[in-house]
Amino acid sequence: MSTPSKGFAADTWQSLKRNGTAMAALAIILITLLTAVFAYWIAPDHSPNANRMMVELAGMKPGHRQIFIALPRKDKPSQVGWLERTIDGARDTEQFIPVVATKQVSDSLVWLQYLDEGISERKSMKASPGSYRILSMRFWLGTDKYGRDILSRLIIGTRVSLSVGTIAVVISLLIGISLGALAGYFRGRTDDLIMWFINVVWSIPTLLLVFAITLALGKGFWQVFIAVGLTLWVNVARMIRGQVMSIRELEYIEAARALGAGHARIIIRHILPNVMGPVMVLAASNFASAIVMEAGLSFLGVGVQSPQPSWGLMIKENYNFIITHNPMLAVIPGLAIMVLVLAFNVLGNGLRDAMDVKRG
Repeated sequence: MSTPSKGFAADTWQSLKRNGTAMAALAIILITLLTAVFAYWIAPDHSPNANRMMVELAGMKPGHRQIFIALPRKDKPSQVGWLERTIDGARDTEQFIPVVATKQVSDSLVWLQYLDEGISERKSMKASPGSYRILSMRFWLGTDKYGRDILSRLIIGTRVSLSVGTIAVVISLLIGISLGALAGYFRGRTDDLIMWFINVVWSIPTLLLVFAITLALGKGFWQVFIAVGLTLWVNVARMIRGQVMSIRELEYIEAARALGAGHARIIIRHILPNVMGPVMVLAASNFASAIVMEAGLSFLGVGVQSPQPSWGLMIKENYNFIITHNPMLAVIPGLAIMVLVLAFNVLGNGLRDAMDVKRG
């Protein structure tokens, strides 16, 4: 047959469902995906990039609770719709002042403003009881050196990790499948030329190649996607080449040639659908690699730039706390990277086992 049967797809899914570890990994990935989509609705700090800075609260430990006075901002931003908030967040309409205690005295509000542990300053202003709010916030994962909520930045940072993985994998699949299919199908001089190019790229250390591409394209959000994607296609191309070389000799391919099918139709309609199984397994592995590469680039300062949250950038901003009083500020984003990368690798292994035609 020229395309995988629906029975094989159903059988693969049934086999995957029997793999509890792979299903747990799939659940983690799906939860992470939903978290990324609705990040600004889930995060306690829904401001763009979760960039609400309160330097008085820098380096707070996980679980810290703080009282605030919320005063209307003079430059009150306009209301945004549901879609705008989902995509970019919503600016704060209030100014949050950390306090130790507050008291309403006649037509004035008096408070002790929190400056540091054991240090406060008495302040007051004219305010009626209904012109402000007193609220309490808990920073479940603490705050970074700028007083930003770690939990909020961790949640919104999932977008960067999943986005760089998705776009990098798409780029790597487009380049790898195209070159691998051409090399495996036409063979001869075409194969020699493409394999020479693959070997040249293969000989360059991955991180060095990413650095070169990043420096050429500049630092930034989209540049990281392209840089990582352009380094992951080699494995795809080598795997596709070997698969196509074996499939092109099968009888149904010879029959398609005898019926007058062109090269493009044979490759696209009859060969590539039969190599998508191994491609899916490799894509899961490349997804994990892309997340690690992005985190490494951001940690080294050539990836995503502040204030946009990235797990690698969060480690860079807080790694000094590892040897001080609050190591969890750097450990937490590191654990997030580890869990997500592990989930993709486990899912890839599960897909490989589920697609094994020799399984019992």
